[in-house]
Amino acid sequence: MEVLFVAILVLLMAGALASGFPVAFALPGSAIISIILAAAAGAIATGSPDAFFAQGGPTNWLSAGVTNFRGIYWEVERDTLIAIPLFVFMGIMLQRSKIAEDLLVSMAQLFGPIRGGLGISVVFVGALLAATTGILGATVVAMGLISLPAMMRNNYANWLSTGTIAASGTLGQIIPPSIVLIILADQLSNAVDQASTTRTNLYKVATGEFSMPSEFAVTSTSAGDMFMGALIPGLVLVGLYMLFIFVVAFIRRDIAPPVPFEGSYDRRFVVRVTLALVPPLTLIFVVLGSIITGVATVNQAGAIGAVGATVMAGYRLYEGKPRAYWPAILAGGAIVAILVITSVWTINIRAVHGPSEQFGVTLAIIATVVFIIGVAWSLLRTLKTNETLQGVMMETAKTTSLVFIILLGAAMLTAAFRGFGGEELVKDFLQGMPGGFWAQFIIVMGVIFILGFFLDFIEIAVVVVPIVAPILLADPSANITAVWLGVMIGLNIQTSFLTPPFGFALFYLRGVAPAAVRTLEMYKGVVPFITLQLIALVIVGANPPLVNYLPTRISLLGETAPPPQNPRLQACIEDYVFSSFQENGDEIRAAIEKAKAWDLSSVPTAIARDVKKAVDGADEAFTALDAARSTSASIADAAVIYDPIRTEVRRIEADLRRHAEELEGSQRRVGQLQRQAPDDVAAIEKLQARVEVLKIEQAALDAQMPADWDEIRGNFKKLLVEEKRAYLNYRRVVDNAYEPVLGFMRVLRGADALAAIEHEVKALADTIRSTDSEAAMETIQAMESRIGEIEGAGDIRTALSKARRELRTRSNSQPDVEKALEEHAKAVEALETEIAWRTKAADALLPQVEAYEDAIDDTIGLRQQSRLPRDVALFVAGCSSGHRNISLNF
Repeated sequence: MEVLFVAILVLLMAGALASGFPVAFALPGSAIISIILAAAAGAIATGSPDAFFAQGGPTNWLSAGVTNFRGIYWEVERDTLIAIPLFVFMGIMLQRSKIAEDLLVSMAQLFGPIRGGLGISVVFVGALLAATTGILGATVVAMGLISLPAMMRNNYANWLSTGTIAASGTLGQIIPPSIVLIILADQLSNAVDQASTTRTNLYKVATGEFSMPSEFAVTSTSAGDMFMGALIPGLVLVGLYMLFIFVVAFIRRDIAPPVPFEGSYDRRFVVRVTLALVPPLTLIFVVLGSIITGVATVNQAGAIGAVGATVMAGYRLYEGKPRAYWPAILAGGAIVAILVITSVWTINIRAVHGPSEQFGVTLAIIATVVFIIGVAWSLLRTLKTNETLQGVMMETAKTTSLVFIILLGAAMLTAAFRGFGGEELVKDFLQGMPGGFWAQFIIVMGVIFILGFFLDFIEIAVVVVPIVAPILLADPSANITAVWLGVMIGLNIQTSFLTPPFGFALFYLRGVAPAAVRTLEMYKGVVPFITLQLIALVIVGANPPLVNYLPTRISLLGETAPPPQNPRLQACIEDYVFSSFQENGDEIRAAIEKAKAWDLSSVPTAIARDVKKAVDGADEAFTALDAARSTSASIADAAVIYDPIRTEVRRIEADLRRHAEELEGSQRRVGQLQRQAPDDVAAIEKLQARVEVLKIEQAALDAQMPADWDEIRGNFKKLLVEEKRAYLNYRRVVDNAYEPVLGFMRVLRGADALAAIEHEVKALADTIRSTDSEAAMETIQAMESRIGEIEGAGDIRTALSKARRELRTRSNSQPDVEKALEEHAKAVEALETEIAWRTKAADALLPQVEAYEDAIDDTIGLRQQSRLPRDVALFVAGCSSGHRNISLNF
């Protein structure tokens, strides 16, 4: 019966959307009606409203809806959607300020004289507008009004003109910043949580272990990651568009002839092109650059874009009038001044200690006030000029409200779909397909592409993605990242704007195209561009680094980069170290041999012993890593036979679990009918017959299990355990070979620091004698903190701490000044001893130790660095941007 209500839910939604009913009400309305019907049918047939729900019942669905409502509007952590109104405001403000017109005219004059140049200029402007406005309707309408008549006048084929304009207008859905990417990031963040739970359960079932190693966890995403991941695929798509137009124009010379520029390429032309290009390019650089460099979050970048768009509109709407550029000059000059001030002074009002810092803060306040004046002046202009600001605010409110209402409705629909067991049906269908993950992925992409003919991108993103994304992300055989899946879905969804009969780009273009352009020509024109989008989809799908590399690189080079000991980085770090050993192994071994000859006679015995042990053990790093990689090779060899058997066994086990769940449900249903409707003999017998069939099928599945599976799995598990131990041994070896050397180098470097405080430490004796105990304790404690920052000075600090404790007033005794002086004397003695041996050893050994550390810090000592060196980070970014199959561990 649950399947029946899933069908009712889907049919109600499809019927409501096909009839033109608003999406915001079609989605929740379908869910509410289906829930009411299922609850009523269950109450009438069995006496329980929960009877025809696979998970919970109406109350569970209602609580899930409340949770989703709270998640969208009230959860502080879920702030991704805040960026939507900011970027919408930015896009609409730029569209109202006629920036698109300036770009189109200038680029057409620049590219027009080459064959296909007008088409290429449209694509170029479409890409720029995509990175600034991202508003599809505004972009298509603007280019349709300006470029289409020019292309028709210059004998461009109508199908090529309309196809180019419509396709270029859709670039804003994949080139960041994009509303589609923000919505996908929000939906995928929830999908990652579900996929992580599923994968953890898979690991638990497969291995019997309750905790899964963190390196096997599903990789999450954010709006910033989605922006960076979509940047290169978006440029690939732009390149394909331009290449297609260029090639077609040269093959068929009559459909895209060159357009001579009637003016002259003089200084005025350069100034006009510069004024048209520089502001939007600057805005793109500031918005995306702030995200890439980590200066701003996506939400903050959206606010920057909104302010920047307002400033641009402020001078563009006043073009030709006196002082048109003054607000922009004030705002831009203030930003430059703030950047200069912050580079010279540390601007922190709470930490102003001198006149220089006071002067810097004062300048910063003045620059900020000037910036606010420039922005306020621009806002006032947009408010007074054709009520531009009011229109932008109204359109932003409408668009944002529409998105959020659809999100809520989609959450209600998805909760109902899951309540009826629809998600399990989809999961069983996909996982039952031959071909593994890629068969499932191709089917999902095909379904999304077909849905694009009939549904809008928001409907696909908020209805389909929450259902299929957890299934695809949980698969350990592909181990895809959420950002890659999101970009692939985004590229696929982009086709929905071009595919007839409901392609929105076609509707917008049809509304402004002259009657001479037939609708059939428009449909014909978008076909090659849809094909190019699918080609881009294949290219990106076959090359995951196109998506994953940039977010990974930014993460590894950012201020919050994960440390080299992060478990997810170990495989790639060890690949880097192995390649370094192969290329520079002789130099590293030579450095180790030189270190073995160090004269440590002047070094304390304990430190000398640790250093000698570390240097002697450094040679083991080569053999330990070779042994670890040998176990990996053994696993790869064994996997040729093991993996097909494992895949078949996991399929059988999944079938057995499904049969067990259905068997349990059928038996429960039989019990309910026997208690509540004992006269319904036919229904009871039918269910009992189904129970027997399930038992027979279960026994047949059990018989399909390989008889020696436990032995095969046990032997392979031993190989996995050996591999884990081998790599843990390698990591222990390199850590033990580097940590003592690093500590020794810091100890030697601390000789000067100890000598610098020697006089102050000795002077503490006078402080102990002449000052009251509380003041003396504070002085000693401050010195303890300074000494604590020096490597290996623990004995000195301990002695001073004992002296401080002797000065403490207790209930039954007074401060013991003599005892404190004795402990202080021990501290001075320890200090003098440390200075003496450190100075002597540093003169003899420090250059050699530093040279040795420099020779091994990016190989043997790599794990102990505070962050990855740049060249290593770039290698790891390239290595980890692919998808690594981890299914052998499941």
